[in-house]
Amino acid sequence: QVQLVESGGGLVQAGGSLRLSCAVSGSFFSINAMGWYRQAPGKQRELVASITSGGRRNYADSVKDRFTISRDNAKNTVYLQMNSLKPEDTAVYYCNAVYSNYRWGQGTQVTVSS
Repeated sequence: QVQLVESGGGLVQAGGSLRLSCAVSGSFFSINAMGWYRQAPGKQRELVASITSGGRRNYADSVKDRFTISRDNAKNTVYLQMNSLKPEDTAVYYCNAVYSNYRWGQGTQVTVSS
């Protein structure tokens, strides 16, 4: 079974940066696309960025040009570089396969202060 472990969250000031990591058990062989999701209090979980096995990237309009998703196949790890952070980016961030129903990990908290 695939397991997902997120890390790298924390408290940062508006305008700052964070780099999130998602360690995936096994390999990326069975995963066509990986995504980063976030869920803020009282809101639905939303997909903010995704990357396919071929390297195609997609971003939600709210994070486009500020966030960058990437992956390192040798480490079975997906990253989310978050720049120019805003208070509205505050949420728990999760990674998961976009087209498969793997169990969600615990997520990592990102808090952006004004």
